Amino acid sequence: SPKHTSQNQPVKRNAELDFSTFLNIMYRQMKQEEPEKEILTALAMIDREKQGLISAAELRAKLTRLGEKLSEEEVDDLLKEAKIGPNGTIQYEEFTRTICLPAVDY
Repeated sequence: SPKHTSQNQPVKRNAELDFSTFLNIMYRQMKQEEPEKEILTALAMIDREKQGLISAAELRAKLTRLGEKLSEEEVDDLLKEAKIGPNGTIQYEEFTRTICLPAVDY
């Protein structure tokens, strides 16, 4: 069965996609995804004491060894956004909000 756009027009597989249609598709896709909620759920699973804290070392280990593995440099960049406490822990709700903010265009 042919795929349809929001205007209910069949999409030709090799047709050009105009930019406004592309943006519309991306917007709908992003609204369906909830990265902030997914990240919070994953981090809460690491938080055994349920205090809203995870260790920076454990976060680094998980990010470099599991799933879509990040490089040490990528983790360094990510942890620059974290306010790491004196005991090496991160308040992960605040951290998640920070990393999910739209990128600043300098």
